[in-house]
Amino acid sequence: MERTTLLPLPPPVALLVLLVLAALGPRPGGASDVLELSDDDFESGLADRNLALVEFYAPWCGHCKRLAPEYESAATRLKGIVPLVKVDCTANSNTCNKYGVSGYPTLKIFRNGEESGTYDGPRTADGIVTHLKKQAGPASVALRGEVFEKFISEKDSAVVGFFKELFGDAHSEFMKAASTLRDNYRFGHTSDEELIRKYEPDGEGIILFRPPHLANKFEESSVRYTEDKITTGKVKKFIQENIFGICPHMTEDNKELIQGKDLLVAYYDVDYEKNPKGSNYWRNRVMKVARSFLDAGHTLNFAVANQKTFSHEISEFGLESTTGDIPVVAIRTAKGEKYVMQEEFSRDGKVLERFLQDYFDGNLKRYLKSEPIPENNDGPVKVVVAENFDELVNDGSKDVLVEFYAPWCGHCKNLEPKYKELAEKLSKDPNVVIAKMDATANDVPSPYEVRGFPTIYFAPAGSKQSPKKYEGGREVSDFINYLKREATYPPVLQEDGKPKKKKAAPKEDL
Repeated sequence: MERTTLLPLPPPVALLVLLVLAALGPRPGGASDVLELSDDDFESGLADRNLALVEFYAPWCGHCKRLAPEYESAATRLKGIVPLVKVDCTANSNTCNKYGVSGYPTLKIFRNGEESGTYDGPRTADGIVTHLKKQAGPASVALRGEVFEKFISEKDSAVVGFFKELFGDAHSEFMKAASTLRDNYRFGHTSDEELIRKYEPDGEGIILFRPPHLANKFEESSVRYTEDKITTGKVKKFIQENIFGICPHMTEDNKELIQGKDLLVAYYDVDYEKNPKGSNYWRNRVMKVARSFLDAGHTLNFAVANQKTFSHEISEFGLESTTGDIPVVAIRTAKGEKYVMQEEFSRDGKVLERFLQDYFDGNLKRYLKSEPIPENNDGPVKVVVAENFDELVNDGSKDVLVEFYAPWCGHCKNLEPKYKELAEKLSKDPNVVIAKMDATANDVPSPYEVRGFPTIYFAPAGSKQSPKKYEGGREVSDFINYLKREATYPPVLQEDGKPKKKKAAPKEDL
């Protein structure tokens, strides 16, 4: 049989082949850029780290699984700058208990092996990288020349202090503000004479530079600090009032700083990477209308957001069936009230003008996401939807125990027969209502807060604006004991139908 002889490859070619094979082959399990620590090496693994982000997770946790690729990407980009660490709490309970981990994922920042605080920053790779770079470096970056120009040209706003003399009182107050606010904003400072002559002829001051890609004709691209004295409190107020301008681009990373106020959002295909011109086309139309109402003395915040990124919000406004390139517009107030612009956004801005005028005049009907009111609601557990919430739960003459549930929730399904039994026992009580609401299909009104399922509240008669979150056990007896303590009137309980055993007659003394 003829044998084939393999000739040796020249060294450069052989090296190339090995590199290609290495690239194509599977990466070993330890190749992750996320450092995994355990009870045995957690303290020693962090002891010499100036800064580290630690994720305490459980393998079965859905939120952890969604975070994993973002966390891995951030770890790769931050390699050599800030280590990203993870700890499996199902296998390392000692460490997780020590740091008070009660839910997953829990992220904490450590400095030199000591817990520095909870990580409350973004959960995207971009956001994690930006946040930790701010934490890793100085609170305020020293700037000059080309570094200055690059710093004020990035996609996030920049706050720059100009000081002829560093380490004076003004500089010290500025640095305190930077240290306090470094998690959310970018700070820089300079004593460069040329930059001071160009931007701050007085020799001392602060300028907020807005991102160049959001430049527009309706507001200045930079804002000057005008207070006579630089103090930490005044700097903080200056930044919060001016950082976003009339109409910022709301993202997953900055939404916490933008939401929570009376806010109008235009949702469309916002993409400043691939389509900056198209993104600014609609944003400018929002800004033009916004500017006219703000100049007239009206108060409202504005933003634009990507419709895919915020599809869950669009669904909450009942706009998920809307298609096309034209923005959809909605308002959510600080109290949680929602208003939806039903007409199609017009290019001349007239529709948006009418919508805003109706809003400020109080002529808009609030939008409620609600299931239909049940035609028959005679069961022991009353079915609550958004449209009948006031009628059933806010009835001032009744004590109401209301469960907020999700149809897919296993804990809710386990509770259902016990909750029904409770309602049956109280079915003859004229003063107590046992109710439930699908919180995934209905708007949950303020002041109720639902962050997990099931969430149960007790709304006392005559005190509907101060409902009490139920934190007790979930057996029928637990609910009954709770109502005996909290109900306005003693609960009227139905007997379970079982005959009671007669007490034996006392024996006579012989």
